Amino acid sequence: MAARTASGSVVVPAPPAEVFTLLADPRRHAEIDGSGTVQSIVDAPERLELGSTFSVAMQMGAKYRTTNTVVEFEPDRRIAWKHFAPHRWRYELEPVEGGTRVTETWDASRYNAVTFLPVRALGFPAKAQQGIDGTLQRLRERFS
Repeated sequence: MAARTASGSVVVPAPPAEVFTLLADPRRHAEIDGSGTVQSIVDAPERLELGSTFSVAMQMGAKYRTTNTVVEFEPDRRIAWKHFAPHRWRYELEPVEGGTRVTETWDASRYNAVTFLPVRALGFPAKAQQGIDGTLQRLRERFS
């Protein structure tokens, strides 16, 4: 079975609560996005919680707008969202010596082999991995 996830981790010198505050504020997502696709937030609450929705102006080739819904939420530990498609973007936080281990995962495991074909044709999960690597670098820089 072909890989349907991309993931990476980084330790940032900040407590989980501080990192989670940044991740749970959708208005700040463009500031840490390492993929270059998040342009701006169109509509969002100040702080996300389970079931929250937020709309994002995006650009991946063409400009478009998408609405995400928070589908996993554990304060200071985990947050994930998805749009109309079944893949999720997830951040998991773990306190470690020197700060917080942040793991970002692009999880497309909910696709079956046939429905994943067009996603793979668009270059995923490799594109997701590049974005994750860039985002984690920005997070490290943000908290250093």
